[in-house]
Amino acid sequence: MDQNMRPETMKRINTPKLARDFIEEQVAAVRAQVGDKKVLLALSGGVDSSVVAALLIKAIGSQLVCVHVNHGLLRKGEPEQVVEVFRNQMKANLIYVDAVDRFLDKLAGVSDPETKRKIIGAEFIRVFEEEARKQSGIEFLAQGTIYPDILESDGVKAHHNVGGLPEDLQFALVEPVRLLFKDEVRVVGKALGLPDNMVFRQPFPGPGLGVRCLGAITRDRLEAVRESDAILREEFAKNSLEGKVWQYFTVVPDFKSVGVTDGARTFAYPVIIRAVNTVDAMTATVEDVPFALLQHITERITHEVEGVNRVLYDMTPKPCGTIEWE
Repeated sequence: MDQNMRPETMKRINTPKLARDFIEEQVAAVRAQVGDKKVLLALSGGVDSSVVAALLIKAIGSQLVCVHVNHGLLRKGEPEQVVEVFRNQMKANLIYVDAVDRFLDKLAGVSDPETKRKIIGAEFIRVFEEEARKQSGIEFLAQGTIYPDILESDGVKAHHNVGGLPEDLQFALVEPVRLLFKDEVRVVGKALGLPDNMVFRQPFPGPGLGVRCLGAITRDRLEAVRESDAILREEFAKNSLEGKVWQYFTVVPDFKSVGVTDGARTFAYPVIIRAVNTVDAMTATVEDVPFALLQHITERITHEVEGVNRVLYDMTPKPCGTIEWE
């Protein structure tokens, strides 16, 4: 039977007991596959890579080498959370790479969304390759491949950006959650002790905030996206919308509008709020956020986020709009 096909008899992992059984099975399987060799993992802090990291730490401890690349396009607090959870709490062998300037310099002046995606993906591969070459004894590459990736991409998880490594770095793959669906991965993550805000993290695009800072990325607008997004997430959590709304985020376009702040004329950026619900991401409806809450979020963003003087709410469903703006 094809090892990349989910057996019909495989139970849905939807309880803590089934998750613990799965973890035990995979710990044994990983130990048998890896032996005393080292495993390399690109740890983004997303659900899939985080669950794989926690599972492999349980299985092989310091034989796992995690590489977290901070490209400057993550949400507020995410790089710090990766270090806190994996290095400080789980005692992982974690390499933190501050590549913010490197990525933003490469992206300077680039406005085409697809070109931005390609630059981010290619630069990630280069950084990961450089870190891989510094290691000795690495024979395996761990990936957060899940079952929908296999179904949709013929077994190749290209959007994790590690498939483009040079031929001399073609490690054998370790993919312990490759037969799980996303909801099952979350149950396993909970059983492994990962924090809820990591396990239940909402979908986040591979290029990160790079596709929410519309047009050519500038550092001031990137920070405006990051700070306004943090306010939106905080307020949704306070108002019981965190688990109710499928995806919500802010966007900052590359234009300014006139405004008034403290009696003085301003010329600053708008922030666009997007909040949608969907089952399969093929269609999406707009969340009916209470107007009073939108007013409160607007008040906070316009007073706390530098360079912003206007807040807009995106009312467009999919179709005809897409979920992301780029």
